[in-house]
Amino acid sequence: MIRYDALEALPVRTALPALREALDGHGTAVLVAPPGTGKTTLVPLVLAGLVGEGPARRVVVAEPRRIAARAAARRMAWLLGEPVGGSVGYTVRGERVVGRHARVEVVTTGVLLQRLQRDQELGGVDVVVLDECHERHLDADTVAAFLWDVREALRPELRLVAASATTDAQGWARLLGGAPVVAAEGVSHPVEVVWAPPARPVRPPHGMRVDPALLSHVASVVRRALAERAGDVLCFLPGVGEIARVAGRLGDLGDVEVLHVHGRAPADVQDAVLSAGARRRVVLATSVAESSLTVPGVRVVVDAGLAREPRVDHARGLSALTTVRASRAAGRQRAGRAGREAPGVVYRCWAEAEDARLPRFPAPEIQVADLTAFALQAACWGDPEASGLALLDPPPGGAMAAARGVLRAVGAVGTDGRATERGARLARVWLHPRLGRALLDAAPLAGAERAAEVVALLSEEAPREYGDELAAAMRAARRGGDAYAGRWRAEVGRLRAVVAESAPAPAAAPGPDEAAAGAGNAVGVVAALAFPERVAQRDGESYLMVSGTRAEVGEASPLRGAPWIAVAVADRPVGRGHARVRLAAEVDEDVVRLAAGAFRTEAQEVRWADGDVVARRVERFGAVESAVRPLPGAAPGLVRAALLDGLRREGFGLLRWSREADVLRQRLAFLRWRLGEPWPDVSDEALHARVEEWLEPELGRARRRGDLARIDAGEALARLLPWASGEAARLGELAPERFTVPSGSRIRIDYTNPERPVLAVKLQEMFGLAESPSLAGVPVVVHLLSPAGRPAAVTADLASFWRDGYRGVRAELRGRYPKHPWPEDPATAEPTRHTNARLRR
Repeated sequence: MIRYDALEALPVRTALPALREALDGHGTAVLVAPPGTGKTTLVPLVLAGLVGEGPARRVVVAEPRRIAARAAARRMAWLLGEPVGGSVGYTVRGERVVGRHARVEVVTTGVLLQRLQRDQELGGVDVVVLDECHERHLDADTVAAFLWDVREALRPELRLVAASATTDAQGWARLLGGAPVVAAEGVSHPVEVVWAPPARPVRPPHGMRVDPALLSHVASVVRRALAERAGDVLCFLPGVGEIARVAGRLGDLGDVEVLHVHGRAPADVQDAVLSAGARRRVVLATSVAESSLTVPGVRVVVDAGLAREPRVDHARGLSALTTVRASRAAGRQRAGRAGREAPGVVYRCWAEAEDARLPRFPAPEIQVADLTAFALQAACWGDPEASGLALLDPPPGGAMAAARGVLRAVGAVGTDGRATERGARLARVWLHPRLGRALLDAAPLAGAERAAEVVALLSEEAPREYGDELAAAMRAARRGGDAYAGRWRAEVGRLRAVVAESAPAPAAAPGPDEAAAGAGNAVGVVAALAFPERVAQRDGESYLMVSGTRAEVGEASPLRGAPWIAVAVADRPVGRGHARVRLAAEVDEDVVRLAAGAFRTEAQEVRWADGDVVARRVERFGAVESAVRPLPGAAPGLVRAALLDGLRREGFGLLRWSREADVLRQRLAFLRWRLGEPWPDVSDEALHARVEEWLEPELGRARRRGDLARIDAGEALARLLPWASGEAARLGELAPERFTVPSGSRIRIDYTNPERPVLAVKLQEMFGLAESPSLAGVPVVVHLLSPAGRPAAVTADLASFWRDGYRGVRAELRGRYPKHPWPEDPATAEPTRHTNARLRR
C-alpha cells in the first residue's frame, strides 16, 4: 500500500510539474534539490508512473555508490509498500535484486557504464536519472557523456535528468544541450556552527596519513557534542582506517551505540545506520553520508574537515587515494545533515579563519585520477581521444597519454588507439585494465582460483595487519573472519565466474610462458602481470623498479633480500626520496621475462665510465639491468664516441701535454683574442667542435684512456694553424715563444693571460731599451726582477719607468745588491747579466 502521507511530505513534489514539462518539451533537465526533498526517491516513482498520473515508463537511476543504490531502492519500495525487487529493484556489482515487472531500477554508475558498452541504445529504458552528479565521479561523468551520445545519435526520445543537491547547474544544462534547470525548495532547519579547532597545531595530511593527534581531537569533540546536545551524532572522517581509530577512542560511551558507515560496511550494518535506533547513536561515516544517504535521528554533525580523493603520480608510476582538506561545498553538505529533521549544530574541527582558504569545490576525478579505465571505456565507445565526448572538464593530456601507454602495454588498444578484441573483453570484467589483464592472463598459468584470489586482494586495499608479503596477505584473507575477508571471498567468487565466462583465456602480451609459470611463484605471476613496470630488482639496500622508481622494504619484511619482487602497492613517506613497499610478491627471472617482456631491450653499450671506456652487452627491463656481459671488439664508432664523451667530461688533460704544447695553445689563444681569424679558437668548447680536424687520426686509433695519454697534444694542435693562408709562418713573428732582451738573453714570454703577455726579466738586462716591447701591437707587461729573481717592478711603459720609477727601485736595491750595476741613467747604460766584478774583467 502506497504511503501517501510520506510522499506528500516530500518538498520536491512542488517541482514535479516543471520537471515533467522540461522532459516533455526538451527531453533533458537539470534538477537542483536540497537533501531530504525526495529527489532520489519521489522523482523516479513519478517519472515511472508508479505514483500520480503519468504514462508507465522504465526508469534507471544511477547512484555513485553501492550503499546509496541499495538505500534508494529500499526507500522507494517502502514508499510503495512493496518489497525490494517488485516495482523497484537495484543492481550493484555482484548483487542484483530486480523483478520481471520492475519499473524503477537503481544502479551504480559503474553498472550503467557496463550496460551502455553492451547495449548502446539502452533498449527498454525510457528515462535515466543521474543522481548526485555534483560529486563528479569519473564513472558518472563518463556515463553522462555516453548517454548524451546515445540521445544525439541513436535515441532522441531517451529522457535524461541530472539531479543534485548542489551542482554547477548551468554547466550541466549546457552539457545536456541547453536543458532547462528545475529547482526545488527544501525544508531547511537552522544549523548552528561551532568552531572547534585543536588546541595545538596538528600535522597536515600527507598521502593516506592523518595525524593521530587530530583523530584524538575529533573523538574528544564527539564526546563534547554528546554532552552538550541532544540527538544522534554523525561524524565525518576521511576513510575506514580513521573510522576504526576514532571508534577505538570512543569505546567507553556506555549506552551510546557506535556505528560505522562506509562503502565497505556489511549490508546489515548499513541497514542499521539507515533505520532509527532505540539507543542514542554515534555514526562514524566517510563522505558517503554527505548527500547520498539520510541517517535518521541526527541532530549533530562533527566534521573532521578531511576527504579522500584519487591522485596519480605519472612520473613515478604510483597512484592511490590521498587525504585532502574537504571543500567548502562538502562542508555545507555535511553541515546540512544536522538540519534534515530539526534544528541542529555542526562542530567543525578547524578554525573559522581557515574556512575561507579551503577549496570551493572538490576536484573532479577526471582532472586528478588515473585515467586508464576511462581511456579504455572511451576506446571501446569508439572515441579513443575522448575528444568528442560531452564532458564538463576535458581529461588532461598527460594523464591520457599515460593511460594509453598502459593500454598498449596490456594489448587493450592497437596502434590506432582503438580497442582490440582483448580490450573489449578487459572492459567487461569490471576491473581496472591492469587487474583484468592479470586475471585473464594468469589464470592459465597460476590457475583460475589463485588468479582470482590475488586479483581480489589487489582490488581493494588490504588491512595493514595482513603484512606486506602478498602470499601471506592472501593466507590471512582466507582464514580471516573480518569484514574485509568476507568481501574478499565474495569477489573471488565473482572473478572465478569471470574467468569461466572468458575461457579460453586470451594470450598474454607477450604470450604465456608455461616454463615461467612453473618456475615462478604463482602469486607473483599475477602481481607482475598487473604491474609489469613495478617489477623490481634488488640493488644494494633498496629495489629498482622497471619504471625507474626506487623502493624500500621494511626491516622485518619477509621480502627483504629477495633478488626480484613484483610491487603491487607502494607509497612515498614524508621526507623520503624512495617509495616504500606496502604489498609485493617475490618472483624469479622467468616471471620477469613473462610479465615485463614489453620493456625488455638488449643493446651494445660503449660509454665512458669510471674514467675509462667500458664496452658491454646489456639486457634491460626498463631501468633495470638484468644481465651484463663484456663486449670485445666494440665498433670503432662507438668507442670513438665514448672517448669523446670522456674528453668532454674530464677535459683535454687526458692527452699528453708537454710544456711546448701548453705554450702553443696559449700563444694561439693570444692571437685569436688579438687578431681573430684565421687564428683558431682553442677554448675547450671550440676544440670539441673541431675535434675531427685536429685530433684525427690519433683518436681513431685509440681504444682506451691509456691511448689518449699517448697522444701528443701539441703535435695535434698544430693542425689547426692557418696553413692554407700562409699565416701559420708568422706565428713566431706575431707571438714568439721567446723574446731577445738587450743583454742578449732569450726570455720565454708568458701567455697564460692572452690579453696581457708577460716578460719576466732581470732589471739589469733591460738597460738601454727605451720602449716596452710589443707583440701584435699589444704592449708586453714587463716584470722587472731583482738580481735574486724576485719581483722589483711591473710596467707596460718602460720609458716611463726609467724616468719615474727606477730611482726608487735603485735606492731600495743597490744596498742589498752592491755587486750589481745600478747606473743613474739606465736608458743609456750597458745591459748585462753579470755583476760589477765580472764587468771589470
